Amino acid sequence: MQIICPVCKKKTTWEENPWRPFCSERCKLIDLGKWASEEYKIHVGDKEEREEKEKKIMDSRYSEI
Repeated sequence: MQIICPVCKKKTTWEENPWRPFCSERCKLIDLGKWASEEYKIHVGDKEEREEKEKKIMDSRYSEI
């Protein structure tokens, strides 16, 4: 199966590829570096938003009892 490397956009194969989904160890390390330097982030919202979501989850759990 042909895939496209998410870093350099070069075509590569999935089978027999030790760095998949990347095309090379270089691209794999570039991606890891972006995570380590916090270029990629997962948005968790502000404190009030998180507390509101947690409250809704807890309320729904207790309403099932």
